[in-house]
Amino acid sequence: MNPQLQMMLQQALQSFQNGNYERADSILVKIIKADSKNLPALHVLGLIKASQKKYQEAADLLSKAARLNPNEASIQYNLAKSLADCGSFRESIPHHKKAVELMPNNPEALLNYAITLGALASYEEALNVLDKAILIQPNYAEAFLNHGLILAALNRLEDANISFDSAIRLNPSSSESCFNKGIVLTKLNKLDEALNAYISAIHLNPDYLDAWLNRGVVLHALKCYGEAIDAFNMVIKLNPNHFQAWFNKGASLKELQRYEEALIAYDNSINLNVEYSDAWVNKAAALHELKRFNESIEAYQHALKLNPKIDWVEGDLLHTKMKVCLWDDFDESLIALTDKVRAGEKSITPFPLLSLVDDGLLQKQCSTIYANSKFPLNAKLGPLNKLLQKERIRIGYFSADFRNHAVSALTAQLFELHNKQKFEIIAFSYGPDDQSLMRNRLSKAFDQFLDIGSQSDMQIAKLSRDLGIDIAIDLGGFTTDSRPGIFSYRAAPIQAGYIGYLGTMGANYMDYLFADKTIIPHEAEQYYSEKIVYLPSYQVNDTNRKISDEIFSRESLGLPKDEFVFACFNNNYKILPATFNSWMNILKATPKSVLYLYADNPWSKDNLMKEAEARGVKADRLIFGGRIDADQYLARYRACDLFLDTAPYNAGTTASDALWAGLPVLTLIGQSFPSRVASSLLNAVGLPELVTSSAAEYEIRAIELAMNPEMMSAIKLKLVNNQLTTLLFDTPRFTESIEAVYTKMYGDYQSNVGPNHISLG
Repeated sequence: MNPQLQMMLQQALQSFQNGNYERADSILVKIIKADSKNLPALHVLGLIKASQKKYQEAADLLSKAARLNPNEASIQYNLAKSLADCGSFRESIPHHKKAVELMPNNPEALLNYAITLGALASYEEALNVLDKAILIQPNYAEAFLNHGLILAALNRLEDANISFDSAIRLNPSSSESCFNKGIVLTKLNKLDEALNAYISAIHLNPDYLDAWLNRGVVLHALKCYGEAIDAFNMVIKLNPNHFQAWFNKGASLKELQRYEEALIAYDNSINLNVEYSDAWVNKAAALHELKRFNESIEAYQHALKLNPKIDWVEGDLLHTKMKVCLWDDFDESLIALTDKVRAGEKSITPFPLLSLVDDGLLQKQCSTIYANSKFPLNAKLGPLNKLLQKERIRIGYFSADFRNHAVSALTAQLFELHNKQKFEIIAFSYGPDDQSLMRNRLSKAFDQFLDIGSQSDMQIAKLSRDLGIDIAIDLGGFTTDSRPGIFSYRAAPIQAGYIGYLGTMGANYMDYLFADKTIIPHEAEQYYSEKIVYLPSYQVNDTNRKISDEIFSRESLGLPKDEFVFACFNNNYKILPATFNSWMNILKATPKSVLYLYADNPWSKDNLMKEAEARGVKADRLIFGGRIDADQYLARYRACDLFLDTAPYNAGTTASDALWAGLPVLTLIGQSFPSRVASSLLNAVGLPELVTSSAAEYEIRAIELAMNPEMMSAIKLKLVNNQLTTLLFDTPRFTESIEAVYTKMYGDYQSNVGPNHISLG
């Protein structure tokens, strides 16, 4: 090197050491222009470019330097790092290897090599390299941090947690180690510990956005929704354009039933990322809760346009359309959905399918797909210890519906009549307290009434175990606000489903399902994952239900005084086009008749009137009633002549309501559980003649009854005479039956006999 270039190099190095990179850069460029093989200049300029995050330029310069002197360890080290920093991981590997070969005892070189191997998913090799670094420098905190990251990538979560603990012990100020410990603990479902880890990370770095975000996610999982919202608000404060924070805030607001605020959050998320399909789905769900069904349909459709394969949404869309009786593409949508269920796809959740198809095998397949996906068997609480035999069998009833709800309207008297000398009954309530008379009544019916809505599924299952529950009865299944996850942890040695959900759970941890021989004939047992408990009659009732003394005139209800009144107060989503076709055929054959329906929303009313007109029936022959107080609702049935049931999802509680009020119910029996419930009720009240087996028979029987007042009067009289002498409303007898079942289940368990079908009727 000539003296002038030597002097320039000294000046550049002095500027570099003093941090004057701009001057050093300028001088080094001139040196390289004059001498393209000037090794020190290439090396130092490469370091300057790397410090400026111009990694590709750095790599180009250092590559030239490495070709000039391939055995210079520092050049190989810096070249490998620059290539990795610009994403050229594979190209960097030979230089990492060379650097480690030239300086085998340099822990930093080993660390960078391992980081690159991790980026290439060569995890086992990366672990070996990190082990060498730690062996050389046992107090190398950053090596332990990356060791944990690699172990986490290998899903060796417990080992990863140990490595992060070592990193934190060696460097207590590392917010990154605390953060990653939180991630691992979250995956291990150690949510309280994860929360503490995120809090530590935030304490060390108050602006740690991802730690705030993950803290919110964990708080949401712990059902601390208000605190979760505070965490998401902090993320938004740090970055107002964080669309995921807005989305998660909306999810927590939705859980608090603050749906309008949730919509605002979802809209903000969508405005920041218009193609975020999950936000469109959650927006649709919030709109659905607000009964803004028309807007909900549009949001679901937009979500599917963005992501046609998004789980469950096709079913949610069709179910929402059914709630407004919008049948424009019903047949095509149903065929597409059922084909996907048969193919094992997550196209529809189990509950909406019950109202759409009369196919036990398909319903079982749908439930199995859903249970395996959302609520698989969870062994985190470990196996259940064998419970010692006790004097009183301890029954846990689990429900979100201990309030003014159809399930409680049926079961309240059962809880009151239980033999408290033989059974201890405990309510596990995770739904809202509506401060109703029913809630107050239920709270007094149980030995213990536990309001545990703020607890996680695992916490509730553990509580159930700690209380020694022998038999856990799920009253919700796959309905709104139900908690199947509780039973996935095995909350009790015996777990059974009853009344709230009319079908199989498709889950291997549910042992029994209550039914009767009408609802599940023996040949249909193959369509249920549970063993079947055959009661004399399936449905329990509350004979203390009050019917208002008010006598509704037909005029006061908007009904014609001298015409035959068919009625159906089932939910609108249960009305399928085929059922409606039968209804219109019946109306056309009985000119002096009307159909009295329950309208849940204005769109269902409008659409049903349009559908009637399209079938040649004047819209004014459809008369709609709204929601009224329970005792008046029952009294209103007395202004009607015949209840027309829906298929394949029959009336359940509404059928009992009608029969209790003295109104006969005409049903069409099908093949699956929900399509046979009304037939069960009619058999239990001694009216099998009102069970039909085809659409044609259903229509003929309805027309015959409407045209024959004497026959109709005879059936009404028979119903009144049978009400308190047959099975349907004999609640004491039902209580004795179900207690006999509980005793049999418990005895089998104590004798180490596994679940088997049980028959009492």
